[in-house]
Amino acid sequence: MTTARHSTTLTTTHSTTLSTTHSASLSTVHASDEADGVVVLTLNHPPANALNDAVISELTTTLNTLADDPDAPALVLTGDGERFFCAGGDIKETVRQDADCMAERMTSFHALLCALENFPRPLVCAVNGWCVGGGIEMALFADAVYASAQARFVFPEINHGLLPAVKGVDRTRAVLGDRAARRLLLGGEPVDALDAQALGIVDRVVERDDLLAVATADARAAAAKPPAVFAALKRALRTGTVGRSADEQLRATTADARTVFDDPAARAAREVWHG
Repeated sequence: MTTARHSTTLTTTHSTTLSTTHSASLSTVHASDEADGVVVLTLNHPPANALNDAVISELTTTLNTLADDPDAPALVLTGDGERFFCAGGDIKETVRQDADCMAERMTSFHALLCALENFPRPLVCAVNGWCVGGGIEMALFADAVYASAQARFVFPEINHGLLPAVKGVDRTRAVLGDRAARRLLLGGEPVDALDAQALGIVDRVVERDDLLAVATADARAAAAKPPAVFAALKRALRTGTVGRSADEQLRATTADARTVFDDPAARAAREVWHG
């Protein structure tokens, strides 16, 4: 990936605060500033960027920190190396755990998926290689997913005696539809990047050498939209109308409308459009 303007090594704790330029190296997640403030988060857990406890914790903390940072207008998530975006849960760590530890892991991963789902700004995923299990679940919470032609996607849990996160299963069905979700989750067989695009996992397949540049350009373009409008639309897409009364829907609509109408960037966009 491109070289950060500044680099700082931080101690890995739940209270980690990224530097002003967002360029920081934790033990498993590297954050770097690109042009116009787009932040690239790179999973860096060799050899396959598997999701162990440290990766899950660091990524969740980083996402929550950036979500509250107005100087981070957009985010790109990718993996280090060419073979793996993310290998899903760390099997080596899993086999040493009991059921209680596994339940704690699922709780932590659920929090990570919530952090991705609730991220208020543009979130673009650049899948540079194998995208396995939890890696797919993370990607499906992005606003856009780009993949290299070499990327492969698989839910292998059914073959490994494990379960994916319920939140990830629900998202898979919501994005892909019931039939495609059943094919992937119950079949446990990989699909290539073009098949993943046809299924709805991927928005666009690009050459590996162009992947990060394309994803970053898309994030930058999305960041140019009025942030309050972008966040309100993401919130509406996330919450929908299921389980909400008409009065609750109206309250949410009017609250967001007031926020957006008073937002300076949204006002400027209206003035340009109005002429």
